[in-house]
Amino acid sequence: MITLAGYGWRHAGRRAWALRGVDLRIERGERVLLLGPSGAGKSTLLSALAGLLHTSSGEAEGVLKVEGQAGIVFQDPQSQIVMSRAGDEVAFGLENLGRPADQIWPRVDEVLDQVGFPYGRGRRTDELSGGEQQRLVLAGALAARPDVLLLDEPTANLDPAGAALVRSILHRLDLTLILVEHRIEEFLPLITRVVVLEPGGGVRADGPPSLLSGPLGADLARDGVWVPGHPMIRRPSPAPGPRLLRSSNLVVRRKAYPDLSIQAGEAVAVTGPNGVGKSTLALALGGLLRPDSGRVVTPDGEPHKWRARRLATRIGSVFQNPEHQFVASSVRDELALGGTPPSRVDELLDRLRLTELARANPFTLSGGQARRLSVATALAAAPSLVILDEPTFGQDRRTWNELVDLLSEWRAAGHGILTVTHDPSVVAALADREVALT
Repeated sequence: MITLAGYGWRHAGRRAWALRGVDLRIERGERVLLLGPSGAGKSTLLSALAGLLHTSSGEAEGVLKVEGQAGIVFQDPQSQIVMSRAGDEVAFGLENLGRPADQIWPRVDEVLDQVGFPYGRGRRTDELSGGEQQRLVLAGALAARPDVLLLDEPTANLDPAGAALVRSILHRLDLTLILVEHRIEEFLPLITRVVVLEPGGGVRADGPPSLLSGPLGADLARDGVWVPGHPMIRRPSPAPGPRLLRSSNLVVRRKAYPDLSIQAGEAVAVTGPNGVGKSTLALALGGLLRPDSGRVVTPDGEPHKWRARRLATRIGSVFQNPEHQFVASSVRDELALGGTPPSRVDELLDRLRLTELARANPFTLSGGQARRLSVATALAAAPSLVILDEPTFGQDRRTWNELVDLLSEWRAAGHGILTVTHDPSVVAALADREVALT
């Protein structure tokens, strides 16, 4: 069904190839897991298979052939949502394919129910949480009954129940699947084949999932790939210092939140199912949303009343979608905004494995690279408190450890951390307290 021979792709303006020398055949009905370190080209390969890489945005070489229709679900669901209402979003693709109107809406209702979307057709897409958006995008990808479904971290923004629902949906689908997923253990029962990409160098390994239980699995774990059976290490916590921020009687967007405080040298994890308002709480605590009622206060006042420059030097924010905070044309310039010293820029580039991408446009980074850059930009101004929304999204094992180590050092230096996360490993390795929203 899919054939690649010596296939390669290089993004415009890049010296290095994102993919090169890929030889691969995938038969109809196979369920393939693509593995490899962050930056190995997994997302690029999915985009190529979906026909989304045009020569105006880069350079291709070799052969790529796909028989049949492909549907794709990206890392960032917002990058696929184009309509203001959920039903229209799912119908959009069917309308563009010229399907009769009397067939469209029954199919829309069918796939919304299939993916467990909790609202009706009329729900506004800008009112959905990241996990709800991901379910909607999956419904849109399935609506046209594709022959092959391409999935890039399909459960990264989902709570455990939502992720289990998506996996159960994928189990029932009778079509070819090609999946990129860093946390692979729960997906292994779904997979029939594993393909490991070598950064810039084609296919490293190809075979059944049992490959991962042998020497290859140990090698991949050392190279930064998430492989079952390799637990994370708890980072030590310092003694907490003075209080940096507290909220009381807080109501934001008509939702009431429990009172919360963060101290210097403390890491607090905010958890809970999709749609309970975790990201909204993060924005309010970071001074980016005005409370409906109640207060968010620091020793210096109420953050939402501060000017942008003052806010950035006191509270750093990492949004759920990293692209929402990029404004410069290169990675280095993004980190240098606001007068960050060149030595500090170089340090952050090195720590987060972005040095080779210093001249790249932030919007051409992979999802994992973009997430690391968004964390680096929040830390660059050395704020006393940093608030992060899903900071480990899209990371392989190596870059996950480097991010958590960096945040642990940040905490040890007396800074405060609040992280919104669905990642239980972050809670286990870093959090001093967990605040579970319901």
